[in-house]
Amino acid sequence: MDFGTRPQPVSTRELVYSQLREQILKLELPPGTSLSENETSLLFKVSRTPVRESFLRLAQEGLVQVLPQRGTFVSLIDTALVEEGRFMREQLESAIIVLACSQFPEQALAQLDWNIEQQRLCVQKKDDKSMFELDEAFHRILFDGCSKSNIWAVMQQMNAHLNRSRMLRLVDDHNWELLYEQHRDMAAAIKAQDGSTAKQLMKEHLNLNIVEQALLKEKYPNFYK
Repeated sequence: MDFGTRPQPVSTRELVYSQLREQILKLELPPGTSLSENETSLLFKVSRTPVRESFLRLAQEGLVQVLPQRGTFVSLIDTALVEEGRFMREQLESAIIVLACSQFPEQALAQLDWNIEQQRLCVQKKDDKSMFELDEAFHRILFDGCSKSNIWAVMQQMNAHLNRSRMLRLVDDHNWELLYEQHRDMAAAIKAQDGSTAKQLMKEHLNLNIVEQALLKEKYPNFYK
C-alpha cells in the first residue's frame, strides 16, 4: 500500500543553523553581536554540540567570526563581498530575465503577478521583513520559471553580505515604491517578451545598491567592516 512520501525530519543541527542564519540575514542578530554557545543552546533548548557546529558552518560562510581570546561574533558586513555579490547577480540575472522573455510558463507569470500584488500591500503596511522575502521570491521565480533553480541556490550561498545590506536598506528607509515599480515593470517586460527593456530594468534595479551602500555605511559605520 502506498502511503505517499513522508517528509524527512530536520536534524537539530540543521534547524539551529537555519534559524541562526535567518536571524543574521534579517538583522535580528545585527553585525557585531556577541554569540555564546551556552546562551544559544539554552535559547534553542539543545546541547552545545549542534550550536558549535552551526557556528562553525556560519563562520565558513563568513556570517560569523571567531576571534581568539575574545569570543564569537556576527561578522561585520564586508563591502567588498557586497559588491562581489551584486556583480554576480547583475551578470546572471540580466541573462535570466532575457531568457524569461523568450520562455516563461504561465504558472510562473501568475506567481509574479501574485508576488507584485503582495509587494504593493507591503509598501502600504511598511512591513520590511515581508518585503525582503517578497523581493527574494520575485527573483527566485525568474530562475525557477527558466529551470535554473540550482543556480539560484548557489547564488544564495554567496550573497549573505549583499542580502544583509539589502535588508538594512529596507529597515532604514521605508520608501519602497521604486523597488515595487521596478519589479512591476520587469514583469510587464517579460509578458511583452521585451528582452532589451527587461535587461536594462534589471541592471538599474541591481545597481541601486551601489549608491545605497555608501549611504548605509556612513549611517551605520558599526555594522560595516
